Amino acid sequence: MDGYFSSRPHHQLRECVRQFAECEIRPRIAAMEAARSVQYDLSRLIARQGWIAATVSPSYGGMGVGHLGKTIIIEELSRVSAAMGAMAQASQLGVAKIVHFGSEEQKKHWLPAIAAGDCLPTIAVTEPESGGHVLGMTASAVRDGDDYVLNGRKVYVGNSHVGDVHGVVVRTGPGSRGLTAFLVEPDRPGFSLAAERDTMGLHGFSFGELHFDDCRVPVESRLGEEGDGLAVAYSSSVLYGRANLTAVSLGIHRAILEETTKFCTERIRYGKPLYELPNIKIKLGQLQSRLMTARLAAYHAVHLLDQGLPCDAELMNAKVVNVESALDSARAAMEIHAAAGLFTDRPIERYLRDAHHIFAPAGTTDVQLLRLAEVALGTTKGQWSQRLSDVVRTEEFAAAH
Repeated sequence: MDGYFSSRPHHQLRECVRQFAECEIRPRIAAMEAARSVQYDLSRLIARQGWIAATVSPSYGGMGVGHLGKTIIIEELSRVSAAMGAMAQASQLGVAKIVHFGSEEQKKHWLPAIAAGDCLPTIAVTEPESGGHVLGMTASAVRDGDDYVLNGRKVYVGNSHVGDVHGVVVRTGPGSRGLTAFLVEPDRPGFSLAAERDTMGLHGFSFGELHFDDCRVPVESRLGEEGDGLAVAYSSSVLYGRANLTAVSLGIHRAILEETTKFCTERIRYGKPLYELPNIKIKLGQLQSRLMTARLAAYHAVHLLDQGLPCDAELMNAKVVNVESALDSARAAMEIHAAAGLFTDRPIERYLRDAHHIFAPAGTTDVQLLRLAEVALGTTKGQWSQRLSDVVRTEEFAAAH
């Protein structure tokens, strides 16, 4: 596994993000948990590090470190704060639509701003009635001269309240070729945000609701051609969403193991550290084993993705393994902590709450397993990973290996 991330640039990137997370994010966590609201300033501070542009080519000001570098960034942020890891991954998800479907003019306008930390992009696909059924969406865009007029609602939009440009997929016609994507700035007339709602976890991260009421956007704001919306939605979810949420789960999982190991070392029972009890030691071994397996699945998938190799199945499996493993380890850690884990002066209850938030986005475990069954049956249809991943693998970073 070390071969996937043993290069000097990767080690340097990991150390840089880890130091930032410890120094800039950890001291703010108590206040974030108490406020339970979006962290505007911290989100901007993270963006200014350039990490949102991990997969953006250096020719547009980006880092060009590919999905592997992106995974390192999200994992290290999430190890300290899953909320800020989720913030970074949601904006990186928003980058995907511009990298893969933006015109040259759109790339030149938006990507340098994203790289500089001046723009946090989002992607808005899910609707209240259709959920994960993308073809069931009803939000619409109607051509009117040189504009499109948008109407409808989008929900569970990551970075809804800090986003500077929303990548919105809406219906422009019937069927699978009737979806189209647009870049919509939040200051356009007819656009509005619903109020923030309290959530179980990820305090500091916003995933809210966007409203469009005769919202006009120019034709130049369209991503690709009419009918490309389904490709925008699916490719963003498959290539970025699953890998990104895998990385958040991996960071949470690492935090769970580190905190639980520390607790078992410090807590004394029967005159000895808690870990010397055989049943506790076995549980620690299970946590370690789960984490190692989950990490291997995560890094193997993005390694293949960066090589431009077909890996849709590996990306789906990585999300299943990491989400389910983090949840299992969080529950086991709560059992080890017992009553001590129920109080908020220890972070283990936060890890459990945060881990649940990663279950549904980019497809629940059942959705991933249905798709993996198609792999087993040989009935899959195409590979998004092979079609689109090559544009994030830059010669500059490859030469550094």
